[in-house]
Amino acid sequence: MTALLWLRRDLRTSDHPALLAAREAAGGGALAVVFVVDPALWRGGGPVRRAWVAASVRAVAERLDGRLVLRAGDPVEVVPALARELGATSVHVTRETFPTGARRDARVRAALDEEVAWVETGTPYAVGPGLVRNGSGDPYKVFTPFSRAWEEHGWPQPAPTPRRLDLVDAPSDPAAERALVEALAVDDLPRLPEPGQAAALARWRSFLGADLAGYRSGRDRPDLDATSRLSPYLKVGAVHPRTLLVELEEHRGEGATAYRTELAWREFYADVLHHHPHSAWRDLRDGLSGLRYDEPEDAVEAWRTGRTGYPVVDAGMRQLLAEGWMHNRVRMITASFLTKDLHVWWPVGARHFLDHLVDGDLASNNHGWQWVAGTGTDAAPYFRVFNPVTQGLRFDPDGDYVRRWVPELAHLPGRAAHEPWDHPQGYDHDYPRRIVDHAEERREALRRYEAVR
Repeated sequence: MTALLWLRRDLRTSDHPALLAAREAAGGGALAVVFVVDPALWRGGGPVRRAWVAASVRAVAERLDGRLVLRAGDPVEVVPALARELGATSVHVTRETFPTGARRDARVRAALDEEVAWVETGTPYAVGPGLVRNGSGDPYKVFTPFSRAWEEHGWPQPAPTPRRLDLVDAPSDPAAERALVEALAVDDLPRLPEPGQAAALARWRSFLGADLAGYRSGRDRPDLDATSRLSPYLKVGAVHPRTLLVELEEHRGEGATAYRTELAWREFYADVLHHHPHSAWRDLRDGLSGLRYDEPEDAVEAWRTGRTGYPVVDAGMRQLLAEGWMHNRVRMITASFLTKDLHVWWPVGARHFLDHLVDGDLASNNHGWQWVAGTGTDAAPYFRVFNPVTQGLRFDPDGDYVRRWVPELAHLPGRAAHEPWDHPQGYDHDYPRRIVDHAEERREALRRYEAVR
């Protein structure tokens, strides 16, 4: 028998239950592993995410000794055709829970020949979305009780790494190979992390040794680079969160607890999207459905390019363009500025982030934006408006983060980098003036809120 494993958000060979299931199904036969360049997803992903996926696919192909089969086209046609070509008796996948992926999988399953089994094993999460429910059997709507139930539910030990894989030699589609090459050849790409599961695990071990102990306080400091930077690897499945959680059990203290909580947030947002597919691009809660939004194109472009005149906002937006990544605290600050100071509906910012983030994850990104905008589950109240100046002074107290990303302010000492308008040389190097008055826009945001509450 031949079994076919179709990789998607699971680009690794260790702690991979679907890989083990496919290997077992093959018995004494051979295993084919395929990655499909789906034009619908490929075009919609943005150049940064395409490049990161391409680099990650190449990394897993190397681990498979170059025997990863690459195909291009609609998976509804490509996967059944490949199964017939290889005489595969089963197609194995990691279960997809994102709405678009789940609908795609249903169509692929229906298109398979009757004698070909469709087998879903595991998910990209420690606890599969939909499994954690309250005492009434309903999904959780608030993070804190979800996180408690999630921990009580627990997760299995990592799946063992197969010692040997008998892989099928099958031709790849030149169009698919060309798509990977072109994705990595795009001009002006940010510097990507080193791809692959070995790089992910090396980064994880480095974080455990150097930054975990101080993570609870350090994670909010963009000037310290004290986070794990594992989100890009989790996005493509180069490492499974279960692997991290099991190793985290060997560590005690506030840092380990805080990191586990951050992983729980990722699982919570995936659970929310699973139960409420509409929340991918629409408000989860309709309490602010009548809120009036603006479409200030010039101001939005200033926000996108880091030219708002608010240093920490501009530093974050420039880091996003340069690295394809932004510190999480600064993601909240920049999101609040767009939604509360510029009065723009959150999907405008969510789309920009997904286009540029190497770790762009639909559930975490879009529900994080709704948390800030006040329209999602566990949302910050709409009247909670982040002050970009006080946030910068609190979390970048010496101005190092701002000076790193805003060279026009590199000459300003210490905290002065956050308030160039108060320094006699603040605008000597053509830093832009503030495009809005935060105090006035905060009042305007509250007026709009009062009108619809």
